Amino acid sequence: MIHLHYWPTPNGKKVTILLEELGIPYTIVPCNIGKGDQFKDEFLKIGPNNRMPAIVDDAPADGGAPIAVFESGAIMMYIADKEERFYPPELRKRTEVNQWVFWQMANQGPKSGECGHFRRLGDRQGDQSYAVRRFTDEVNRLYGVLNNRLYDRRYIAGDEYTIADMISYPWTVNWQGQGQDISEFKYFKRWLDELSARPAVQRGLAVSAGPPEDLDSLPQEEKDRRAKLLYNHRARPAPEGGLLTL
Repeated sequence: MIHLHYWPTPNGKKVTILLEELGIPYTIVPCNIGKGDQFKDEFLKIGPNNRMPAIVDDAPADGGAPIAVFESGAIMMYIADKEERFYPPELRKRTEVNQWVFWQMANQGPKSGECGHFRRLGDRQGDQSYAVRRFTDEVNRLYGVLNNRLYDRRYIAGDEYTIADMISYPWTVNWQGQGQDISEFKYFKRWLDELSARPAVQRGLAVSAGPPEDLDSLPQEEKDRRAKLLYNHRARPAPEGGLLTL
């Protein structure tokens, strides 16, 4: 059984889409990033980067002890490899998938996240016009990368639907909030429409982690506490008594 520590963000939804496509049993362990669950000691044992998603597989393929995996790309590669679906075993095909999984993790996800952050921030922290323009344009460039990639192939890694598609899709459904006009990208739009019609994709997007919170009803003290948790992090001190010599 896969136990998914999850909150319904694009990074979480990548994994739920894969799990729904596979049709395997899994459980949701809510990780409320607004409340700061990702900083709790019990979560850090499986997600040392203070970020969800993370999984615990209590039935790994080697029959051994449960395995914990963090980082959404690594999670998807682990699950797809275990289930032998959506991750082709052939060298050249798998290399294509790997490239686009890493592209998403290193480019599409971080840049789209920064774009959304600065566009939502407005002028609450001063003039953000440069940051908004910088990341909106970069996200536009990345949509162009996808559009050109999908010009002559059905899916991102070729003719097969793979985790390369599932990992990129959730970051594209909010294209309007990213300040984009997808009429510029007709080949990308064809792909987006096809994936959006898949029942498993729809189920994966719909996975929740409990009833939604009414953030406006929170007291100002709690709003301030959460804002401090979510932004401008610095290093977490390491415990004393660790290994200093080999």
